[in-house]
Amino acid sequence: MKINFDRRKSSVSDQTIAAAEKKLAKLDRFFNEDAVADVKFSEVRGQTVAEVTVRSAHMYFRAEDRAGDEYAAVDAAVDAIVRQIRKNKTKLEKRLRDGAFERSVEPTPIADAEPEMVRRKRFELKPMTEEEAALQMELLNHRFYLFKNSEAENRICVVYGREDGGYGIIEAE
Repeated sequence: MKINFDRRKSSVSDQTIAAAEKKLAKLDRFFNEDAVADVKFSEVRGQTVAEVTVRSAHMYFRAEDRAGDEYAAVDAAVDAIVRQIRKNKTKLEKRLRDGAFERSVEPTPIADAEPEMVRRKRFELKPMTEEEAALQMELLNHRFYLFKNSEAENRICVVYGREDGGYGIIEAE
């Protein structure tokens, strides 16, 4: 697995990077060599935030944790990814490496202000089923997920979590 570190928003030591690499090696049993792990460190209110995102084929796994020190934040984030994988073991067995399983803050409204775009994301839409999209949304811990529906002529769709615990699909025409 290739590991990329982004420590622009914090002062993380080389010893922490080495420890994070050792901890991320724990994930090698789940993924093929083409997997890429991105680790971002930042500091918020005196705590270190570690965000770990693992990309393998068209699957994404993401976890974020904040702690008093860098080691604890990385440990907790990697452990959260392992929990996600184990929780969805039966759904993921076909997509992960063979033998992998053998061993909110509310914004305050500002009157008469124009909305400001604060983040822009671009990613490739891959054809997948509705069930795969719902699983991907859960793994990323997002409230919605944009995808091409392979069962509906590659129509662009959004799957979202409903308050009653189910899922909804929005299809473009």
